[in-house]
Amino acid sequence: MDHADEHWADHRSLLAPPPWIQPHASTLPASGAWRFGDPLGQRQFMRMAVDRAFVLEGGGQLHDITVAFETWGTLSPEADNAVLVCHALTGDAHAAGPAGDGHPTPGWWDSAIGPGRAIDTDRWFVVCANVLGGCQGTTGPASPHPDHPGPYGPHFPVVSIRDIVRTQARLADALGVARWHAVVGGSMGGMQALEWGVMYPERVGRLVAIATCAAATAQQIAWWSTGRRAIALDPKWRNGDYYDAPPGEGPHAGLALARQISQVTFRSDDVFTDRFGREPVEPLAGRFEMWQRFQVERYLDYHGTKLSRRFDANSYLLLTKAMDLHDLARGRGGLESALRRIAAPLLAMGVTSDILYPEYQQRELVDGVRAAGGRAAYHEIDSPHGHDAFLIDTDQVAAALVPFLEGDLP
Repeated sequence: MDHADEHWADHRSLLAPPPWIQPHASTLPASGAWRFGDPLGQRQFMRMAVDRAFVLEGGGQLHDITVAFETWGTLSPEADNAVLVCHALTGDAHAAGPAGDGHPTPGWWDSAIGPGRAIDTDRWFVVCANVLGGCQGTTGPASPHPDHPGPYGPHFPVVSIRDIVRTQARLADALGVARWHAVVGGSMGGMQALEWGVMYPERVGRLVAIATCAAATAQQIAWWSTGRRAIALDPKWRNGDYYDAPPGEGPHAGLALARQISQVTFRSDDVFTDRFGREPVEPLAGRFEMWQRFQVERYLDYHGTKLSRRFDANSYLLLTKAMDLHDLARGRGGLESALRRIAAPLLAMGVTSDILYPEYQQRELVDGVRAAGGRAAYHEIDSPHGHDAFLIDTDQVAAALVPFLEGDLP
């Protein structure tokens, strides 16, 4: 190698990310999906579509579906105190309770669900189900295929929010709940709540839709599609067929990058600036290097790695696609016609600093329901925390949610 080659080899090495930026790949599973044989935690299970196919909105079919769910509180003899809580993209059925065997993290809405909390489990029988296509016990890409050995993997069909709600309706039947007192959800969970109101107007008494929309906008589709491409470009994704890969050989890098992209949309500029500013992790003094990080970059690295330990890349693809497909108007003669089907009063909540599902979408939703002859009210969460404020500022959520559940209707 002559002097020029040595010079360029040295410069190429300066662009290679150092190994200490990320945890060693061998510590990251090919998939963070829960699988049968893992600790059950608080999961319960319901089987459906055993004898006949479950035909999906988009044309695919599934059969012998398992739905994983958790419950809190006690169903009344009249079965009139049931509240369905619908989770967001990377949530699951573990909405409340501590971390432990089978649950790598505490309940995603633990501050809102429990005795004496906003959704009081001394008063309400609370149900949360992992969504169809998810990865924490409900049938999804990591689940065993009923017709041949191994998981579904890349053969799992595209699902919609409407498909998810139909599985929840079957669960309600199995639990003996003919009518939910309320269906509550934020973000993707709010999409499910709205579809409950349109699809099963006679089966829900109240709707609570937080930080969500009647239909995904072009910008929302742009954000989620970028994350999907990050996964698809990871060579270890293997076109979705990676479940037999050893630790470190799955698409954890693509999934982590997808999470980092979305994490930027979950917070606001004020929060990032106040928390991180321009503080570096590795000192900038003396020599600039390509992979010296600012504190905000380390924060994104942390969240990307954290998700790759507990989630599945194929489920991320499916569920973000379901969110992009969300459109109450599709096949229903327009939005006004769809909203006219909603019989239950609606409480919509928006977050002042939400850049992912801006508050104007919740205001338009309320206006649309009212224009269609329904009852609806808007509550604003005044928070700097962005889209995730409904998970953080639960005192503001409770201020509107508690009286709404108890009967203070618009």
